[in-house]
Amino acid sequence: MSKKTFFITGGGTGGHIYPAIAVADELIKNPEYEVFYVGNPDNLEYSIAQKKGYNFLPVKITGMPRKFSFQFIAWGFQLIFAIVKCYFYLLKYKPNMIFGTGGYVSAPVLMASNINKKVPYMLHDCDMQPGIVTRKLSKRAKVVSLAFEGAKRFIKNRNCYINGNPLRPEFKILDKDTARASLGFKSDKPLICVMGGSQGSKSIDRAFVEIIKELSKDYGVQIIFQTGAKNFDGVIARLTSIYKDFDKDKNVMVRPYFEDMITVVKASDIVISRAGSLSLSEIFASDVAPILIPYPYAAADHQRKNAKFVLENDACIYLEDSDADPNSLLKIILDLYNNPQKIEELKTKSSKLAKPDALKNIMELVERVSEYNG
Repeated sequence: MSKKTFFITGGGTGGHIYPAIAVADELIKNPEYEVFYVGNPDNLEYSIAQKKGYNFLPVKITGMPRKFSFQFIAWGFQLIFAIVKCYFYLLKYKPNMIFGTGGYVSAPVLMASNINKKVPYMLHDCDMQPGIVTRKLSKRAKVVSLAFEGAKRFIKNRNCYINGNPLRPEFKILDKDTARASLGFKSDKPLICVMGGSQGSKSIDRAFVEIIKELSKDYGVQIIFQTGAKNFDGVIARLTSIYKDFDKDKNVMVRPYFEDMITVVKASDIVISRAGSLSLSEIFASDVAPILIPYPYAAADHQRKNAKFVLENDACIYLEDSDADPNSLLKIILDLYNNPQKIEELKTKSSKLAKPDALKNIMELVERVSEYNG
């Protein structure tokens, strides 16, 4: 019996990559399955796929320019070349199905599938308002999986399922005390995680760096601060000028990026975060109190929509990016610090938004699509 072959595609940001990786990780457990990751070799998905030992099929593609210009014309040729390349990947490897998580990286192979017509695909979109690739290509998908009920109205496909986002199984297994101990933090002191997504966040970083010393020295708050690689040097320079010996403070951990965000989020009591859908799914699964500061320039303003959904469920504290300064952040944090009951209420309500069976349900759909015979 020949092996089943699966193409997994989606990249550029963690919100597209990690749901794809969660599915790939499950598929690769079956020795009768062969998995190929289709992505941009210049993006984060390449390094992650390399570390996991996945077969990687490179496709050079960038995001579509928003205005008609010479760059738009050049991008059009780039897209055509990428589609042709993906078409030959389909002919060569004959996948049983394609699982795509949206974003510009996934477009060429999904469009090639529409030309080939022999390879079915399934889409998963993680946002309250699905991205343009999902919206435009969902009509021909065999199945569309969504994270939010509210996203359904954007999709022209009857085979829609509201699953939540697929998370790695460790989110179910790892407990808070074990996570905290593995990072070297104490269980009897509050712990705040600050993260701006896989790319970091300048506005959050600039505001939070100013209050680290006060939170640690005056209130004993433990801090995990993911700055993003681009912002790290600037944060360290500013923090050093404010708090010379911060690197000797056992309450404070500052890193550009954490490979293991599961342990980081699960260890925390409070998480200050952007409102990308994957980050929200990880927060919901981690028994934490969220402070959400949506990125105001996200495509179709999807982060605000995501965050407002959480706010409508009384499951977060919401702060506009334009209001995120040291004073506002410190006030919110200290209000929670002085009101442990509020922290527990936010933890309880955010946990109710979790969909712990998302990965299992999505895998059942993947298997079903892979059995499709044209």
